[in-house]
Amino acid sequence: MRRTSSTILRLSMAVLAITSLGGCSFLGVNLGMAQLSEKECMMRAMYFESNRSSPDGMLAVGTVVMNRLHDPRYPKSVCGVVGQKNQFAQGVLTRPMTDSGAVLAAQVADQVLSGARHPGVQNAQHFHTAGLRFPYNNMYYVLEAGGNEFYEKRSTR
Repeated sequence: MRRTSSTILRLSMAVLAITSLGGCSFLGVNLGMAQLSEKECMMRAMYFESNRSSPDGMLAVGTVVMNRLHDPRYPKSVCGVVGQKNQFAQGVLTRPMTDSGAVLAAQVADQVLSGARHPGVQNAQHFHTAGLRFPYNNMYYVLEAGGNEFYEKRSTR
């Protein structure tokens, strides 16, 4: 099959659109695909990043998302924060949610988007799987919940 320059240009633009995503869409609004709501993005972060049966862990993950949302170093939408490359579970915005944890995630997402925060998270913007340890002295741990340890990065001066 012979490709014309206009076909190659359209394919190149489609690839560029897909690879430059940073927001809330499965494959991007430019391609006419469905866009996720802020609630769906929050649900997905909590579902894939916490113990799916732990409202406490989900609330903690949601609090981290909101802490990042209010920091100028991060994107300005829930979906932008959740979809930021290498920050949350791979495929967080595209993998299917397959169990009843999605129902709990929807309930907790509503709470977080209405202002609920986990008090133990404080100002933490980071977390990792519980039980892991890293040799950095700027990680100040504030909470363990839902299979994760939440921490603030603090200056070591």
